[in-house]
Amino acid sequence: MSHFSLRTCTLTQHPVAHEHTYHQLILATSGATELSVEGRGARITRELGCLIPSHYHHAYQGDGDNRTLVLDIPLSSMAAFPCADELERIFARPDFFRVSPELNRLASALMQQLELFPELRKDIATLLLRSLYLSIYRRHLPGSEPETTARHYRARLDIDLINAHIDAHLGDEIQVEHLAALCALSPGHFHASFRHATGQTPISYVQQRRLEHARALVRHSELSLGQIASLIGFSDQGSFTRAYRRVFHITPTAHRRA
Repeated sequence: MSHFSLRTCTLTQHPVAHEHTYHQLILATSGATELSVEGRGARITRELGCLIPSHYHHAYQGDGDNRTLVLDIPLSSMAAFPCADELERIFARPDFFRVSPELNRLASALMQQLELFPELRKDIATLLLRSLYLSIYRRHLPGSEPETTARHYRARLDIDLINAHIDAHLGDEIQVEHLAALCALSPGHFHASFRHATGQTPISYVQQRRLEHARALVRHSELSLGQIASLIGFSDQGSFTRAYRRVFHITPTAHRRA
């Protein structure tokens, strides 16, 4: 294998045991799979995922009803990912990790998009990995660990990190204070740095990014406009339509028909 592989599948009910020369992420959106890595076992469900570094022996047996995202990353392809440094940390050791409700919702949405648009698999894989990184290492953010740890985690404005956080929380309230904490900056310093870097306020930027995702869903998915509005954090379809028209100068209904 020379390139990464991201796919949706149902893991077999027949026991499988092997190891491989690439890293692997296992993330379920429904059902369950019994999985063990070097003798340490757990049940993979919507609430628990697994990271398997290369050359670690593992065995699994699905329940036949699972829907599972499987991402294979050959070592030779890691440098091609925008988040290569984060990948090294994620796959430093085998790990069964808790899947937050936010990450599970994102995985479900990405699974649907992957099935509709397989040519976007690299973008989808990158978004999934960045969101996973944030979910696993959230405990290192200021306020939950000593300040020295927070400074080590991120000590500057990081647009890629901010984008990943927004993308992982499209349907949730996103506060400027939390975005500032991601970069280990005070809210005031963060706001000024952000405007200097992007020409926008953080709140305007968040809404713009939500709507960019909405535009892709309007044009390339069969989700209703109400579903899209809810997915990206609008309380109702009317406010979503007004914001969409204000930014793109066309209603989502007209855009879908164009």
